Amino acid sequence: MSEKEQITEARAPELQPGRLKKTIVMVGMMGAGKTAVGRALAARLKVPFLDSDHEIETAANMTIPEIFARDGEPFFRLKERQVIARLLTEECGVLSTGGGAFLAEENRETITRNGASVWLQADLDVLWNRVRHRDTRPLLQTADPHATLADLYRARVPLYAKADLTVVSDGQASIEEMVDRVLDALRTRPDVLEF
Repeated sequence: MSEKEQITEARAPELQPGRLKKTIVMVGMMGAGKTAVGRALAARLKVPFLDSDHEIETAANMTIPEIFARDGEPFFRLKERQVIARLLTEECGVLSTGGGAFLAEENRETITRNGASVWLQADLDVLWNRVRHRDTRPLLQTADPHATLADLYRARVPLYAKADLTVVSDGQASIEEMVDRVLDALRTRPDVLEF
């Protein structure tokens, strides 16, 4: 065995994940890493990655901020419920959802019935550091975006805590380390992923 093969073998995890039985749904606050971690998780599992916000934008041929401005949040939430329900009945994969998606009881029930929710739990400071320089968050287009984020955080955390699994997103771990954390959490769910 060459030195390169030995190094590769040493880095290989003890158990490679096997067949995905249900869609893994990434939930949490804006800035928690749902899209980045979800995309890397899907690549590791060799399954499709879907983003509910992207699917809504594609269907509407508009950005999320444009939908909010033209049609309002209630219309967006209706479309979000429809898209999530559709995506959960298609091929198994990893689905990243918008920060508000898991707040709706109907979405939580649909996700629990057809998939498994993974809450990427990040504290307020981590979230603020990730979103403060972006203008693509319609809910933060306020006079005091930090206070708005803090209010959203306090209101949403009790609902995110209802997720099937919780994985801490501390702002220190790399994306690949976060994928490892998610896979470790999924070891408790053989109904979702075989190892």
